[in-house]
This record gives sequence, structure tokens and C-alpha cells, in this order.
Amino acid sequence: MSKKKTIRFEIVTPERIVLKEDITQVTVPTRDGEITVLPKHIPLISILKPGVIEAKKEDDALEVMSVSGGFIEVLRDKVIILADTAERAEEIDIDRAEEARKRAEETKKNIINKDDIRFANLSARMEVELARTKAVKRWKRIKSI
Repeated sequence: MSKKKTIRFEIVTPERIVLKEDITQVTVPTRDGEITVLPKHIPLISILKPGVIEAKKEDDALEVMSVSGGFIEVLRDKVIILADTAERAEEIDIDRAEEARKRAEETKKNIINKDDIRFANLSARMEVELARTKAVKRWKRIKSI
């Protein structure tokens, strides 16, 4: 039985290293759409948008994470994500994430003078909380919780 080809994967925030391990593939939300990176992928750099990251390990187990934005750099043997914030799905409190998304949505509806900057900030916050919620739901579905 041959060993699967892997690529070194690191996801780092200003506060911590969220994950650092060898994987067989990773799927990430970029500004231009979702991409999947496999070993020996061509080098690239891209901007990440809020969403869900899925990293597949050698044993085919999936590591599911939420990311709020940042950058991805793909090298021949390594993928590095520098994220504004990132959390592993099992670390996210789904009730708090849902509540935060609902609060942001309500505040967005109640903006009287439609301040563009505040509206954009609330929209971005909603997108982040939605990504967190999606990550937990996907992780629970994978783990059959």
C-alpha cells in the first residue's frame, strides 16, 4: 500500500497557530471563488474571504475551520494561510455564533441613515458569523453529531 502524497499545511492568526500538519488537500474560500489545493499545486497567492476551510488528512478525516479573511500562499510543498481570525469547528459555540449573526442582522435592518461604513462593517460581521455557523454544522454532519 503506497503512502498518499501530502502537503504541509499551516493556518496562522495573529494570536496562534490554528493548525499545522500534513494533509492531502485543502479547500478554501478565496475572493475569486472556492479553490482546492493538492500536493504539487502551482504556486499562488490569493485573498481569502470569510468562509469554511476543509483540510483532508492522510486518513481521509476532515478538519473543518472557519476563517474571517486573510491570505493564502501556495508553494510546491506547503500551504500557508495568514488569517485575520480562524477557529476549528469544534471550538465554536454555535449558539453564540447564531446569536451574534442575528444581532448583526437586526442592527443592519435598523440603520436609519444608511451610514455606508457601518453598513459594510455589519455586513462583513454577518458574513463571518455565518461562516462560523456553517463550519460547525459541516463538522457536526461529518462527525455525525
